[in-house]
Amino acid sequence: MNKKPDILIVDDEEVVRRSYARILSGAQCNADAVWDGDEALRAMERQPYDVVLLDLRMPGTDGMTVLKTIKQKWPESEVVVITGFPSIEGAKESVRLGAYDYLAKPVGPDEVIGATQGAVTRKQWALHQVRAAHGACNDAAGHRAAQDRSNAF
Repeated sequence: MNKKPDILIVDDEEVVRRSYARILSGAQCNADAVWDGDEALRAMERQPYDVVLLDLRMPGTDGMTVLKTIKQKWPESEVVVITGFPSIEGAKESVRLGAYDYLAKPVGPDEVIGATQGAVTRKQWALHQVRAAHGACNDAAGHRAAQDRSNAF
């Protein structure tokens, strides 16, 4: 990913959305923000984001349901859960569902940037691994085909 990463901020508090967007814009990210889980899923349908910063308690579809849906439909997108109601059970469930990280509010600028950059790096690494594995499969298939051709003679 040589382009700026696309980040979706999902939080029902406007001050949080604006704060994270300002922080991430200064960190060379494209940041969009929505206020609830339903809007988050519609935004993902329009454009899958590289990283989603996701609150858990919001009106409408809750954060855990959004996390599960994102990881099912867009597994290449990374999710960072940021909640004002942290719990061990919530952290375990978030990680089990595929969240990259789980942070407790209030979250400072360095934590927002660090978690986002970590998630972007993980996505880049995962895409690199997929491409390398795909290339290895193609190389192996090409090698077998060449071997089959040489054995035919």
